[in-house]
Amino acid sequence: MTSSAAPPHPAGVSGRVVAALGVLAAALVVAFVVAPPALTADRAGGIVDRRDLSEALRAAFVAYWRSGDRDLPPDLARVVDYWSRYHLVKAVLAALLLTVLVALGFRLARAFVTAGGLGAGKRAALASAGVLVAVLAPFSLAMVMANVQGAVAPFASLLPMLTEGVTDAELADTLTQVERGLAESGGPSGSIPPALDLMIDDFSWYHEAMAGTAAVVAVVLVATSVLAWRRFAATRPADRRRRQVLAAYGLLSALLLLPAVALAVANATTAADPAPALLAFFQGGW
Repeated sequence: MTSSAAPPHPAGVSGRVVAALGVLAAALVVAFVVAPPALTADRAGGIVDRRDLSEALRAAFVAYWRSGDRDLPPDLARVVDYWSRYHLVKAVLAALLLTVLVALGFRLARAFVTAGGLGAGKRAALASAGVLVAVLAPFSLAMVMANVQGAVAPFASLLPMLTEGVTDAELADTLTQVERGLAESGGPSGSIPPALDLMIDDFSWYHEAMAGTAAVVAVVLVATSVLAWRRFAATRPADRRRRQVLAAYGLLSALLLLPAVALAVANATTAADPAPALLAFFQGGW
């Protein structure tokens, strides 16, 4: 988009390009759901679906806790590595989808701004498509952030799977011991089992990853909002559609900034003192 200093001119938006981007976005949505399990399956380790993963994780975690070691044993390391790869694939697909949606959104905005010769119905269709992209793009951004977090801290990301519908007596006893260790970790003795020490560190890193990602997103949103409002102020009032698009960009960026900042602050706070939050998780998770 250009400011009002330049005379209006056709944006040259190709309908074929817009259609191709729409088809690509739809394909990436399907790939995001279908591809990661197929691409990351560990058939040698017997991990093909979520049920296999849950069973392997629970058995390996009980053995790890009883080992008394800090380092992950091979069976648990295999599960954690699989989960990291799984989230990495999803993060890449979500990032590609976000890129396509942003490109599609800009082309739809340009088409809307230069749609003077189109009928009201076609202009409404462009506006509706733009709104749909504006809804899907933040969702894709959230998927990128969540999966980057899971890829860099896969062990902590797996913890919810340990606490879902626990029926095994050995696992239940192990989780009780984890809770007891967390409750005593802030006591006068300060004694922490090696496995629990690693869990606390990884839980902290898990929240640091989200805090850092959210902070980067917040900076980008601030820059986007400021740029949009500056161009809005420099655009002539008569250029109504351009001002509408710029105002929409500025407002959407400002609205998304609030949860991004809240997410960064909340996760940074948890990362600074992870043990209480981890204890609350286990106490409420099963």
